[in-house]
Amino acid sequence: MTEPILLVGAGAMAVEYVRVLQSLGRKVVVLGRGTESARSFAEATGLTPSTGPLEVQLEELDLVPREAIIAVNVVHLAEATTLVARAGATRILVEKPAALDVDEMNGLVELAATTSTDIRVGYNRRFLSSVLAARHMIDEDGGALSVKFDFSEPSRRIGALGKPERELASWFYANSSHVVDLAFSFAGPCDLAVGVTSGAVEWHPDAGVWAGFAKSTAGTLLSWHANWIGPGRWGVEVITAERRLILRPLEGLSVQDHSSFAETQVEIDLGPDAEFKPGLYRQVEAFLSGVGTEHLLGIADHARNWPLYEAIRTGTAFPPGPLP
Repeated sequence: MTEPILLVGAGAMAVEYVRVLQSLGRKVVVLGRGTESARSFAEATGLTPSTGPLEVQLEELDLVPREAIIAVNVVHLAEATTLVARAGATRILVEKPAALDVDEMNGLVELAATTSTDIRVGYNRRFLSSVLAARHMIDEDGGALSVKFDFSEPSRRIGALGKPERELASWFYANSSHVVDLAFSFAGPCDLAVGVTSGAVEWHPDAGVWAGFAKSTAGTLLSWHANWIGPGRWGVEVITAERRLILRPLEGLSVQDHSSFAETQVEIDLGPDAEFKPGLYRQVEAFLSGVGTEHLLGIADHARNWPLYEAIRTGTAFPPGPLP
């Protein structure tokens, strides 16, 4: 295709997107914000972004490309997506989590409906080579019976990063939702979630430890545990009738079967994950080509999961009330 694609953002994630887009032969129009980030971006990619208020930059474009990728800081994702859709883009890939609260999420769903914009959310872990291999095994075994996941974060390191206060307060969505989204994608649509929380960390006073369970409409059970006070790391386990599939780290895959307690590492063909940020190439390829979009999360499906995620984040139940 000769039509350019619009990239909003000039930070580290935007650099990764440009590397993929350039490898796919796509011309990119980049809208940045500040001059310093634009200079660093130009040094890394050879492309010089425009800078300034986004709405002004959009107005100055002769024609807003139909396809756009939003890769700004998480606190500005919903606002940037809204401006780009209203400017004329009809297909948008917005970096996770797209929104940081229910009002932003509902606004994006309404935006997609009123502007007829196809908005997809960039959870690149869905496209990891390890995840694709795991999905194949799950299908071979007849589906997932249960899923366990851990979204523990290195809180002391995160607290020292100097992130905006709202981003830190929303870290469950801003970062941990990578794991939560992946786990729920294995289990399928869910209609029940019950969570509990305790503790706190300095930059996240709402909670520091999470546990709970959920159930999918197909009967798959999920459970989670995460601890931001003590050390830990992300992980997902999917149990089928034949195998336990262990993604810890998410980029790797180990398997336990009925014959042994041993966990055997699976040799995986990394493909584009060996050259680009893992998962990103296939994610962008799916967005641009329309092939593999069953794993490219739509904004309406993301919004349907939001009450379940809120039950996890806040240590409450969905639906509210006594357990069925």
